[in-house]
Amino acid sequence: MDNRNQPVLVVGAGPVGMVAALALRSLGLPATVIEAELEGRFREGSRAIYIHKATLTLLEEVSPGLGHTLAKNGVIWPVKRTLYRGKEVYVRKYQPPTPGELPAFTSLAQVEIEKHLYQACKDAGVRFVWGAPIASVRSGADGVALTAQSGETWNAEYVIAADGARSAVRREVGIEMEGPRSQDYFLVVDVKEDEADPMPLERTFHYSHPEMDGRNVLLVPFKGGWRVDLQLLEGDDAEAFGGVDGVRKWLPKVMDPKYADRVTWVSTYQFYQVVAKSFADAKRRVLLAGEAAHLFAPFGARGLNSGVPDAILAARGIRRALDAADEGAREEAIAAAAEERRTAALHNRDAAGIALEHIQGSSPYMNMKRELAASLCSVVPKLGRWLDEGPYGPKQGSSKVSTKY
Repeated sequence: MDNRNQPVLVVGAGPVGMVAALALRSLGLPATVIEAELEGRFREGSRAIYIHKATLTLLEEVSPGLGHTLAKNGVIWPVKRTLYRGKEVYVRKYQPPTPGELPAFTSLAQVEIEKHLYQACKDAGVRFVWGAPIASVRSGADGVALTAQSGETWNAEYVIAADGARSAVRREVGIEMEGPRSQDYFLVVDVKEDEADPMPLERTFHYSHPEMDGRNVLLVPFKGGWRVDLQLLEGDDAEAFGGVDGVRKWLPKVMDPKYADRVTWVSTYQFYQVVAKSFADAKRRVLLAGEAAHLFAPFGARGLNSGVPDAILAARGIRRALDAADEGAREEAIAAAAEERRTAALHNRDAAGIALEHIQGSSPYMNMKRELAASLCSVVPKLGRWLDEGPYGPKQGSSKVSTKY
């Protein structure tokens, strides 16, 4: 590969990095993705499993057919339920998707999402450099120099940094993250579906599950399995609940006991609400996207669904910058893309905070509101809907690339 000056380099071959590469190709630009890990790396767990229609629509724009491919290979659960201390307070049944149209969402494991993105990248002529962790980044008036730990160097006019939560590029250009991190812990458990005798295809959220001593439980189906989220209470031992014996003890209380023998992945996380202070470096040569730019908790599916428009808007901003008539217009194109996505990220951070307050149950005022809503939802149905939507924060808007995913 020619390491001399290129228009754009993408760092990170996760889903956001691959979307950035596809967006660049759709704009007529060459795309090279540099990845720290080796090709064919193993990535545990379901991770991002839920893709909104708005995201599917954006993927169709940069790679025609990709949104439909993901929809076809995922599952679209027809029912969602919310229960409060065992009592059903909300249920919604969805109509089957219209043939030929994108559905409201699709649900499949991130490893499967990445397989389809990778194939789309190969079909689009994207180049990949594997096993090249970035050691240093020099951003200047004329472009960016990336140097790997091996000493190999690449030069580009622009870089899209999609290299994850521990982004080496973000660190090297001196951009800090800011925002709170909850002290509460949550567990994510993946279980493999019993295809011969599957559970009903329903997303179910339990406030204060009666078998779990007041802990909240979320069950979400995805292609081939289930995601189970368990909220731990203050004083809970996360390692005890998340250990093999711990999961085997509590999982049969929230789903068919047979699934205790079908666990494939367990992860513990805290509720992050952090956003980069800037989505572009001082020289307006590096743009951040995805978890390099923000970290949100899984509730609300804000990670991948905000990373995709980050990547696409970064590519479009770079295209405008490359076409700019002067330096002022060039810088403005990058700054505008960065600020638009940072505004969206701040919206998501605030929404995540509202969702956390709603599900924690630590506020007497919020507890009173939840109790009242649960007791009156049969008379005032919109109160049940409020309980259902609460764990996800405010609604997220339309499918335009500039909206707050």
